[in-house]
Parts: sequence; C-alpha cells; structure tokens
Amino acid sequence: MHRHFIAYLSDRSGRYDLWLYNLFNGMNVQLTNGAGAAYSNPIWSPDGNRIAFVGERQILYVVDVFTGAIAMIDQLADGAGFEIDWSPGGERLVYTKLDQIILYNFLSHRAQFIDYPGASNPQWFPSGRELLFQAPDESGVSQLYRIQTNGANVRQITDNTEGPLHDVELSPDGAFALYTTPGASISLIRTVELSSGNVFEVEGGPLAKNYYPTWSPDSMRIAFSATAFDETRGYFSQIRTVGRRGEDERTWALSNCFATPVSWSPGGRQIAYLSGCTDQEFAHEMWVLDFFHLNSTLLLSGFSISALQWVPSLMINQHRKTYTNEEYNVRFSYPSHWRRVNDVRYEGTDGFFQISAISSEGTIKEVCHAEAFHPLRPYGSMPFVYPAHMHNQQACFIFPSADQSPDMMGQSAFIIAYPKPVHIQGETYHYFILWADLQHMREIASSLVFLNH
Repeated sequence: MHRHFIAYLSDRSGRYDLWLYNLFNGMNVQLTNGAGAAYSNPIWSPDGNRIAFVGERQILYVVDVFTGAIAMIDQLADGAGFEIDWSPGGERLVYTKLDQIILYNFLSHRAQFIDYPGASNPQWFPSGRELLFQAPDESGVSQLYRIQTNGANVRQITDNTEGPLHDVELSPDGAFALYTTPGASISLIRTVELSSGNVFEVEGGPLAKNYYPTWSPDSMRIAFSATAFDETRGYFSQIRTVGRRGEDERTWALSNCFATPVSWSPGGRQIAYLSGCTDQEFAHEMWVLDFFHLNSTLLLSGFSISALQWVPSLMINQHRKTYTNEEYNVRFSYPSHWRRVNDVRYEGTDGFFQISAISSEGTIKEVCHAEAFHPLRPYGSMPFVYPAHMHNQQACFIFPSADQSPDMMGQSAFIIAYPKPVHIQGETYHYFILWADLQHMREIASSLVFLNH
C-alpha cells in the first residue's frame, strides 16, 4: 500500500511548523518546533525519507521523517526564489542563491557551484546528469535552459518573447516543462515539449488567474487552481486538470479560497487542496478530491494551513500483514515476510517488532525518559526522545544513538497513552509500548490503531 502521508505547514502549535498527516489513521505528527514560516513549502525526497523546506530567516532545512532530526543547510538571500529540488537518488539538493546554482550533497555535506546570473527554479532531469532552470537571455528575456550538472553544455529550450517565466516545473518523465507567465495579477499556464520546443497554451480560468500548476505522477496531466468570481460568494477557486498539451481541461471541485496549492497522490487518483478561507486569509481546511468516486472529503480543519505536499513515492513494501492483539487492544501492519517468534514478537532478516504495556501513572514525558535512559542503556548513551501525538493521545518515539549495541538490532521504541487503561492478567496498564528496528519503526507505528477507543 502507499504510505498515506501529506506534509503541510500550519500554525496549529502557535507558530508555523511542518506537520505530517496520515490518511490511513488520521494521525498528525509535528516535525519541527518553530522552524517554519508562512511561505514554507515542503519538498519530499524521492524515497520519502526526508523533507526540505525554507523556513524562518530564509534558512534551508532538511528534516528526517523517521528520526525527526533537522539539519540547517544554508541561508538563502532575501527576495530570492525558494525553489528546491532533490536529485533522483535523493542524496543531493539543488537551489539558487546570489546568481549561483548550488548542488549540495546531503550525505557528504559538500557543495558544487555553477555561476549563472538570474538563474531560478533549478531541478533535476530524471537522468541525474542535467538540470532545468530559468534565466534571462542576452536581451533580458526570461527563458528555460538545460545544463549538465558539471556546468557544461548550456542549451536554451524556449524562444520566449513575452513576460517572465514563473513556477517552472519539469514533468516526472523529463519530456515536458510547465510555467506560468507573466505575473500574479495575470497568470497564464504554458507547457513546452522539450524535444521540439513547441509551446502549448492552457485555457485556464475565467479571470486568467491560474496558480500552483503541478504535474501528475504519470506526466500526462496538470492540476492547478483557477480563480473565479461571482457576486454571491466573491472570489473562489476551481480545482482543474488539463492534459499536457492543453487538452481536456476540466473543473472537478471548488475551494472558497482565492487560490490554493494542489498536490497529487502517488498514484494520481486523488488531489489534495485547501479551502476554508475567511476574508481571503489563509485556508483552514484540507480536502482530498477522489477522481474515481467524484467526491471531496474533508481531512483537517480548525487552524491555518499554508502549504501541502503528498508523499511522492510508494515507500512501503507492498506485501503487508495485519497484527491484532486483543489483550493489548492494538492492531497494526508489518512486513509480510516476518515470522512469529511468540504472541508479542515477530522477526525477519531485516527487522522485528515486539509489544508490551507500561503500568506507570507518570506523565508521558516521565515514562519516555525512564525507558530511553534505562540503566542497561538499550538505546545507547544519548538516545533521542521525540514527542508525538496519535488519536489525540500523547506519545513519543525513542531513537537510538550511534553507540547502541549492535546486538539490539537498531531497537527503537514508540510509547503512547492508552485512551482508557487496559487490564492484562489482573494488572492495570496506562501506556502501550512498541519496539521495532529503526528502519521500520515509523511505518509500523503510523499504522497503529486501538481496537476499542
């Protein structure tokens, strides 16, 4: 199955932060603490393990979705575009700063610089050997270019004679690019076939205000937000799709926001978008449109949401089994090739899980600290304790430090308060604890549901 995660920016904690919403069980996890900004936009790595975004003070951050670890990469220039893209292998980022295209290797922490005045919107071709970007030509007119990652062999793609090109996005197959032009008050969508340079116009909405265009995973369609107006509702937006040559344009849903970002599900069956705007301020609702059922479902509401991005890939092994334990009041999924060791432990060559319960009446913080810093040091000398929430219950992840014993098989823990204490063999337990290897911990914990709550 897909990993059903949507990353979004929200002020639900009082400050703008990056959050994860799990469509599988409704769980919301806060990934940052005060690092976000209203203009932040989450960019998933291709494998879904990390999210890059530009946050407070224009700092480029990368968050590890599994461990919660956050790294500061660079500080971008004021007034510059904040476009970021991951390399196909997920080990490098590309962005622009001070007339340079910067390729940053996240693993080696080394950067490569390509001087190119006015460059913006850089992104990788699927080969990983070329980049697409926007820059002015010798006459100062905005064009699209491609360049090898070593800075050689620059080639102009477009022959644009109109206004500047914005929101440039390469199709996943590398065959087309889209852009908007000329600005914000009038925003027209165009696509260009890279092999021929042919440009196709998208008709767009009635006011020529078309925003947030983005490619479907199969590169065949574009979703976007088209602003409309009528006297009864004022400004609103239409959630539209169109073919890559401007054909078969259709309106599927409406948002009461002036414009809304849109994001495709990994399989291209659904689109997430925002609504719930008041007086053209930020959205307060997240919706999902399903093309097969021709309906929209409200996922979240009640707080400001400024950006969203569906996880891009199929990250979970498609072969899963469901583990149910009525005594511990839990159900979750695990890799189907793991085998039962006993009622509470399953193992495979690549990992394991084990469950138990904790009888403490202490706070979640106290319980997590006691487990993390057990005298036997099961998580090493400096474990990382990461607060979380699930099903409106307080929880935490415990991730091991580098000096954890190899015999522990990368053991991590997830502790969550039971909605109601459970009774097991005459004892009362207030917390459920899941142990699993580091690689599988997040995906197992994210599928957890209580049987009776």
